Amino acid sequence: MPKQGYHHGNLRAALIEAALRLIVDQGPRGFSLSDAARAAGVTPAAVYRHFAGRDDLIRECARQGYAIFAEAIEAAYDQGRPGALRAFEATGRAYLDFARSHPGHYVAMFESAVAVNNDPDLAQVAARSRAVMETAAAALARQLPAARRPPVAMVAAHVWAMSHGVVELFARGAPGSRGPYPPEDLLESGIGIYLRGLGLLPPED
Repeated sequence: MPKQGYHHGNLRAALIEAALRLIVDQGPRGFSLSDAARAAGVTPAAVYRHFAGRDDLIRECARQGYAIFAEAIEAAYDQGRPGALRAFEATGRAYLDFARSHPGHYVAMFESAVAVNNDPDLAQVAARSRAVMETAAAALARQLPAARRPPVAMVAAHVWAMSHGVVELFARGAPGSRGPYPPEDLLESGIGIYLRGLGLLPPED
């Protein structure tokens, strides 16, 4: 692709798209800012109009990813419809769907060593998805007496960790290719076991 210098029509978006492809192909530390410029078809000097360096570019990929993820998980939760349990399970499935659909964003968010809490804008957008999962956990916990309700932040964190583990072990390649069961089934059964242990689901017969 020919270099387009400082007059690239949508340089920032082109650099982000190039970085996302490079993150998938080479990992978040496997490319330079010059590589991203080359992939976007611009001169390396033009990149610095928008990003201070590679880490800044990766951070923007992560910020964009958290925003997409938050919208996806909010849509999956659907304000708790059709019921607390099904809405809660839907947030876990949304995690799997996001990892498959946006692999570059996923890696930038969780595998690039981006420090979320060091960037107020990044921390704010990342908190949106956690807030949905905590809302879902709180709605599910309301069936228990107040004294027996588990901390909703803990429940959300446990399900987040379980979802992340299923993605890393079984959902990063072709669906079902790396595990004995489809990732969705593994996650659903794991969440079920966990919720029964907390008393949020009745025992199975």
